[in-house]
Amino acid sequence: MNDTDLPALAEAARSNLPDLLADLRRLVETETPSNDKELLDAGLDDIEVWLDQRLGAPSERVRRDGGAYGDVLEVLYPGDGDGEVLLLCHYDTVWPRGTILEWPVTVEGERFSGPGCFDMKAGIVQGVWAIRSLREQGARLPSIRFLFNGDEEIGSPASRPHIERAGRAADVTLVLEPSREGMVKTGRKGMGLFDVTVTGVESHAGLDPESGASAVHALAELVPRIVALAAPERGTTVNVGVIEGGTTRNVVAGSAACQVDVRIQDPAESTRVDEGLAALIPSDTRVKVEVTGEWNRPPMNPGPATEHAFGPAREVALELGEELGQISVGGASDANLVAALGRPVLDGLGAAGAGPHSRDEHVDVGRTPHQVALLAGLLARLADG
Repeated sequence: MNDTDLPALAEAARSNLPDLLADLRRLVETETPSNDKELLDAGLDDIEVWLDQRLGAPSERVRRDGGAYGDVLEVLYPGDGDGEVLLLCHYDTVWPRGTILEWPVTVEGERFSGPGCFDMKAGIVQGVWAIRSLREQGARLPSIRFLFNGDEEIGSPASRPHIERAGRAADVTLVLEPSREGMVKTGRKGMGLFDVTVTGVESHAGLDPESGASAVHALAELVPRIVALAAPERGTTVNVGVIEGGTTRNVVAGSAACQVDVRIQDPAESTRVDEGLAALIPSDTRVKVEVTGEWNRPPMNPGPATEHAFGPAREVALELGEELGQISVGGASDANLVAALGRPVLDGLGAAGAGPHSRDEHVDVGRTPHQVALLAGLLARLADG
C-alpha cells in the first residue's frame, strides 16, 4: 500500500466531523422522494453544486435524463494511481414530500436522525470526505467515478443500463449503502416484483349471487398458493404485501389484485417461482387470472470477484484496529446489478447506524470517522492496483 497513514485518516475524519455532519444535514433537508421528479431534480442540482464546493470541478460530468424518474449523474475525478473505482450512490429516499417538516434533523449525542440519513445520504457524504481526506494527506488515488441515481428505491428502472455500463468499465465498484452493524455486504438476495390481477363477474350479492363469480373469493383462494411458493431452506421468501378488490359489500366482486414480493438466493429458483405463478388457476373457471411483473434484480452471491474487493478492505480495517465482518442480507441494491456482470463489487461501505425505511432511521455519529477512514484507506489501497 502507498504511504497512507491510516490513523491520520481517522484523526482527520474526527476533526472534520462537524463539517461532515453539516453536509449531511444539507442533503437530508433537501428532500428527494423516489416518486417526486421535481424534488429529485432540485436535490441533484444541489448535489452537483455541493460536489464542486467540496471536491472541485470534475474532469467529466454527464447528467442523463431519467424521464419520469430521477436523473443519473456521473462525475469523474482523475487519480494518479492505477485503475478506476466506481462509487455507486443513490440519492432518492422512501420518504414522501414534507416528511422533513414533521421529522426534522436532530443530533442527540451519538445519534443523527432524519429521513434518508442512513439510507443512504450519509454514504454519499462519507464518500466525498474520504476523497478530501486522502487529498489532504497527499495520498495516491485511483480515478474515481461517482454515479448518483434517483430511482434505486423503486428498482432502478431508468438507471440500470448506466449502472451496468459503468460497472463493466470499473476495476472495482464500491456501493455506499449503509453497513450492517459495521459489516460490509457481500451477498444479497435477488428480487422479483409481481402483480396478480383477478377478474370475476359482478352481480348483486343478495338478489342474484349465483350469477356472480367473485374475484375477491378467488384471490383469497390463490394467496395461500402464492405464499406456498416460498422455500426458506433454499433462501426463497414470498410476501403478499398489498391486497385490494371489490366495490362494496353487497356486490360480488368483479376485480381484485395483490402485490407480491419474492426474494431468492439461488438463481435457479426464479424458474420454479415463474412456473408456480403461471399455474395459478382458481376453482371457478369463470374467473380469469393475469400475472405481470419481472425479476428486478438477480441474486448477489460471494465468489472470487468478491474477494478481490473484500480482501483489501479487510486489510485496511485491521490496520485501523478492527476485524471487518461480511454478511449476506435479504435486501437488494444496485450492487446486485454489478455482481451479475461478474465484476468485483463490495456493498455496505456507507454509514453505521440502524433503522432504514423506519422512523428509527439514524446514523451513529461516533462510528462515522472510522467508516470514512475505512473507505479512504480502501481507495488508497486500490490505487496500487
